[in-house]
Amino acid sequence: MPSQSVNAQITFHYLNGETETFNVYDPVEAQTLQQELQQEFRRFLEKHWWILHLSDQTVCINTTNILRIEIKPTITRVQGEGVFSNAERVTALKRSHSE
Repeated sequence: MPSQSVNAQITFHYLNGETETFNVYDPVEAQTLQQELQQEFRRFLEKHWWILHLSDQTVCINTTNILRIEIKPTITRVQGEGVFSNAERVTALKRSHSE
């Protein structure tokens, strides 16, 4: 799907340290995703499974295995308790290595 423009990019950071990034291309699905995230973000995060339909497979992600989720572009309409609206990253995330 490289000829289509990316409407959203979602990166999952799993508990085991692995990461996985998905681009969302379909305008209808991306628009639905944006509306979900903007209007009912907390409810969306409470779902136990997220389903991503790719061109060659469907990926089901169990959200209990996710430590962090990054979404681009920024979802500025998410507001309320527990949301820091005017944040800036100062340092990159550092990971300790146990050997």
